[in-house]
Formats: sequence, structure tokens, C-alpha cells
Amino acid sequence: MNPTSIRLFCLAAALFIGGPLSLSAQDKQPATKYVLSVDTDHPNALYKQGETVSFKLALEFAEQPVSDVEIAWTISKDGVPPIISGKAKLVNGKATVSGQLDEPGFLICRATYVTNKTSVTALGGAGFDPEKIKPSMPVPDDFDTFWQAKKTELAKIPMDAKLTPVKSTSKDVESFDLQLGSIGAPVSGYFARPIGAKPKSLPVILTVHGAGVRSSSLGGPVGWAKQGLLALDINAHGLPNGNPDKYYSDLANGELKDYRTRGNDSRDTIYFLGMYLRLVRALDFLTAQPEWDGRTVVVYGSSQGGAQAIAAAGLDKRVTFIAAGVPAMCDHTGAVVNRISGWPKIVPTGADGKPDAKALAAARYFDGMNFATRTKAGAIFTVGFIDSTCPPSSVFATYNNYSGKKAIYHDIKAGHTNTPKASAAMRNAVLQHLKDQQH
Repeated sequence: MNPTSIRLFCLAAALFIGGPLSLSAQDKQPATKYVLSVDTDHPNALYKQGETVSFKLALEFAEQPVSDVEIAWTISKDGVPPIISGKAKLVNGKATVSGQLDEPGFLICRATYVTNKTSVTALGGAGFDPEKIKPSMPVPDDFDTFWQAKKTELAKIPMDAKLTPVKSTSKDVESFDLQLGSIGAPVSGYFARPIGAKPKSLPVILTVHGAGVRSSSLGGPVGWAKQGLLALDINAHGLPNGNPDKYYSDLANGELKDYRTRGNDSRDTIYFLGMYLRLVRALDFLTAQPEWDGRTVVVYGSSQGGAQAIAAAGLDKRVTFIAAGVPAMCDHTGAVVNRISGWPKIVPTGADGKPDAKALAAARYFDGMNFATRTKAGAIFTVGFIDSTCPPSSVFATYNNYSGKKAIYHDIKAGHTNTPKASAAMRNAVLQHLKDQQH
């Protein structure tokens, strides 16, 4: 890859185009009368390699422009070097910082205004030919062999389904606590189905969780079941469902603290091995139900759940569609080509600035970028252009590798979240797939 080039210009601007970019969830600020915003001069925030993006900075106090103050700014290649910083003096509350990127990727502009009483920050993101971002490393030669061996181990463990009725939130749906045998922890979730459903009449949907430690959700699967699906929501860790919040917080602060990097020096010990195999076991259960239509299998999740959706499609040919919102676990090997990796940044960097060799080798077997090549299922992705948890360059590295029919929702004003419009895009894509499957 050619060396990255970012060229920057700073000038006062009398014209501000567009509205403010939202802060990502991790950058939310305390309540203040100051409003700092960053926007791009292209409404879609997309550019060709070598084109110039103008990041428009604006500061207001009590809805009035603030002038004759300086805004500190940095522009980076989606959070990695080169990182260039400066200060812009506001004229009529506005200024412009511009830059160029000479490779496929993203520029992120972070603007900060600090006084002795307050500090406000805003982010803006610009994509440069993002659909040309290439894999940072190829799929391992024995990727399929490794996962097939693990699935063979799983198949030897009896499913031993335990269904315990729980009170449903709908009179038209019956719901159950579900426990299934798996490798390591069990599959643990809430299963819901329409009362009186006929054999071979219903599609299935598996919903999976983002990072953290919590019970499965009952409302989600009941809601899908009301729309005529067999629905299962599983928690990420195979934990008992419905316990008091303290039960889960104690685990999050104790036994499961930092689970995201546990065992990361070997593909056989990475924590996500059991999580990903539980996806296959959950689909074993769903597709064994007499009401399943024999055709349609959807997996739906965001962040860590988005990673699981991509992995499920890559591991299991029964999957026909996935919805992967701001997916994690993408481009673990990005550091090899000076690119940022997605959560959980499972490959540490040594004092020499190089990625840990053992973690790098192991992470390749858990990279959404590689699972994406192993499926023909349809997909809807979402990507936040100012997401620093699951950065947009990592999401596109996986999306571009995805081999099924696909679409991606550009959430240019969002960080690590699913905005209402992004959520609607995911849900509408699922509903369209269900409709298409009926023909």
C-alpha cells in the first residue's frame, strides 16, 4: 500500500453548510449551553481518493454564534496516524478545516472547545471510496477446516432442549425459557412462537446481543412472534435468564470482566469460540421446530450482536439473511496495514509498535471480514461514520468482503449506536426478505 497522505488547510469561513454531526455514544458531553458541531461539505460525506473534504466547524452559545475564540482540532485516518492537529479561529461562529486522503478509508475530524468552566467536543467523518477498502489479511488457509472440526465437536453434544413456560406479554404468543446443551456454556434464551401455528408455516429469527453481561430479552422474540415468526433471543454468555440486575453486574465486574480479550493468544481459547458455536446450536433448535417453513432463517444483532450475525452466516448455510448493525469483531488484523480494528481490538500492540504475533494469528479465525466470504445469505449492514468503537473502515473491510446480496446504511451523523433511521433500515430489510421468501 502506498504511504497515506493527508493534506490539510485551515481558514475562517463565513458560510456553514448543513447541520451538526451527532457525537458518538462514547463522546457525549455534560449539559451545556455551548453547541459545537462538525459537518462535511458533501451532504453524503463521501469523496473520491485525493478529493478535498471541508469540515465545517460551528460553535454557538445559547443559540448565538461564538466569535473570536479558537477551536482545537485533529484529523486522523479513522483514529490512526497520520494524525494532524491545529487550532481554528472562529469568524461569526464558524471555521473550516480541510483535508485529503489518498487511499480508500475515512478521515475523522475531532473539534474541541475548552474554557475554564466547560469542554465540548464534536466529531465529523468523511469516507473516501470506502467500498474499495480491501482486506488487511487473507482468509487463513485452514479457516474452514478449523471451524468444521469445532462444529463436529458440537454435533456430538446432545441438544437436550429444556423449555420452561414463562408468562408471555401477548395473548397470541406462547413463550419459554430455553436451555440447550453446547460447548462450554449452554445456549440460554427466551423462545416465542405464535399460538396454534401450523407445521412448516413460519420463518425463524435469532436475535443476539451486543457487548456486556445481561439476561436474554423476552419482549423482542414475543414481538417477532406476533408478526408470525418463530423467534429466539439468546444472551451472549449462556447465563441463566431473569435474575436480578445485581447478578449480572457482579459477573460483569468479576468472572466475566474483560472477557473480550480472554484467551486471545490461541484460536482454541479465545472467549468468542463458545459464543459463536452457540449460534449454530441455537439454529439447530430453531430449524428442528415443526413450525419452521424449511426456508427462512434470519439472524439479527448490533455491535457484538452484529459480529455474531456475520459469524452465523459464515458458519451456517441455513442462514438466509442477516441484519448487522454497527458490527464489531471486524478487521482484527488492521494494524498490519496501518488501519484501526473494530471492538474489542483483540490484538494488542507491543512496545515496538507491532501487533502481538500469537494474538494476530488467532484473531483471524474470529474476524467478520473472513466469515463474510463464506456465505450467500442476504445482508443489511449499518455503519456510523463517527463510530470510534466499531470504526467505519473496519465495518467496510467486512462489508466489502461479504459475498451475499448486500446493502449498507450510511449513518453519517452517528457514532456507536443504531439511530431510529438505521434501526428502521434493518427492520425493513428483514421484513422485505420475509416477503421475498414467500414467493
